[in-house]
Amino acid sequence: MRCLVTGAAGFVGAPLVERLYRERICDVAVTTRSPISAFPPDIRHFPIEITEKTDWTAALEGVDAIVHLAARVHMMNDRSADPLADFRRVNTASTLNLAEQAARAGVKRFVFISTIKVNGEENDRPFRHDDAPKPIDPYGISKMESEIGLREIAARTGMEVVVIRPPLVYGPGARGNFALLVALVRKKLPLPFASLKNHRTLVAVQNLVDLIITCMQHPAAAGETFLAGDGEDLSTPALIEGIAAGLGVRPALLPFPPSLIHMAARITGKEAVYQRLCGSLQVDISHARDVLGWSPIVTPREGLRLAVK
Repeated sequence: MRCLVTGAAGFVGAPLVERLYRERICDVAVTTRSPISAFPPDIRHFPIEITEKTDWTAALEGVDAIVHLAARVHMMNDRSADPLADFRRVNTASTLNLAEQAARAGVKRFVFISTIKVNGEENDRPFRHDDAPKPIDPYGISKMESEIGLREIAARTGMEVVVIRPPLVYGPGARGNFALLVALVRKKLPLPFASLKNHRTLVAVQNLVDLIITCMQHPAAAGETFLAGDGEDLSTPALIEGIAAGLGVRPALLPFPPSLIHMAARITGKEAVYQRLCGSLQVDISHARDVLGWSPIVTPREGLRLAVK
């Protein structure tokens, strides 16, 4: 089998390509924005700027399966004049352009890495794969529209589409709020989160990579949507304790009323950060277990140890 991975130099793409190549799962081809390649010489590398007009002819030659990771990702401080238009141009129009050309080129399966933001932002019960989409921000909307367009292409052409929606992905080199939390724990700074009773589903990059590979190969994955996760939810205090254990330090957790933390976040303009660190977001991964027989390959404790090592 020959496979093509877009966004292959990214946080998820790099470990995915490494495992595909190491285990000889498929003959790997990759795309990146940079012409500089750190890949082995027998991996075909296509430096491509992905737009709604990109010509994919050379990269698609002989390809059986695509894993589409390349995207304009969610940004906390997006300075775009029209964020939704920018997300739609990169995440929707460019994705559907690739899928149309892939179907014409005879690609059998298209694995699309979406986001749990298609389901929504917070919940009082775990999100399911068949919940009605309720995206709130431009990133989630653009990914939902990509999913809708991909389903239409699949119905019209017969190309198999598989959608994976991960929540926050952590691992070596993770950025954003996870990196901020690791830095605070590493410095042994007092953190006022001991009283939080929230529940969050995260996914270790090793688990996401394993689910992607399963979706590339499993016959029953065709046409399905799967939510990714570690199979064990964590509170913010438990997450901090796991990070501290991986770093070999003692966590400095202090009890503090969550309502006051929330108020402070609103006053300082950090409410979005508060929601992502202190709110609840749970994901039900039973559909992947039932349909694919898939289970996470690392526990949160092991995943956090590998992430901060």
